[in-house]
Amino acid sequence: MRTGHFIRKHPRQNSSYLGVIKDLHLLYYTIFNTEFGWVAIAGSAEGLSRITLPQTNREKASDYIAGLLPQAVADRSFFGNLIPRLQGYFKGERVDFPDALDLRGCTTFQGNVWALTRAIPYGETRTYGWIAKEIGFPRAGRAVGRALARNRFPIVVPCHRVVGGDGSMVGFSNGLEMKRKLLALEASFISI
Repeated sequence: MRTGHFIRKHPRQNSSYLGVIKDLHLLYYTIFNTEFGWVAIAGSAEGLSRITLPQTNREKASDYIAGLLPQAVADRSFFGNLIPRLQGYFKGERVDFPDALDLRGCTTFQGNVWALTRAIPYGETRTYGWIAKEIGFPRAGRAVGRALARNRFPIVVPCHRVVGGDGSMVGFSNGLEMKRKLLALEASFISI
């Protein structure tokens, strides 16, 4: 783990989460406000488990992670500097997200698509076909789209940076308007 990111020794534990097998499946979550709206995040000792795109209110953000809440503990401190980095991102700051991801439940194909998507530079775009070709499945553009539709880590895995083969805005779980806003936010930083 990289120092300074949200996975670290928790104040209520005697040792690091990574060294305590019984706590590997314990989930933590928090909900916080950003310039774009309310965001919910959940994580475990494995890494970030879920992040929502901004919602109009706290309840809507909570609804997106409701399935996790019965076994999750509210704890903002667990996420360290991830929250201010996300808030900075939505203010238009250039922010990196090298945080570990909890990929339990995802397929190898999804993991490969998400890993390559994370490598798309800030303010740039790639096509579904480009990702398919890069991961060794040049005819799997639609499968890439399905993998990105299941992305549990928007912004950290910046699926908004993936566009149609002709550069058009296609496919985004929170709507194309949000995709446009995120791309415009990144473009405004680059043009400064």
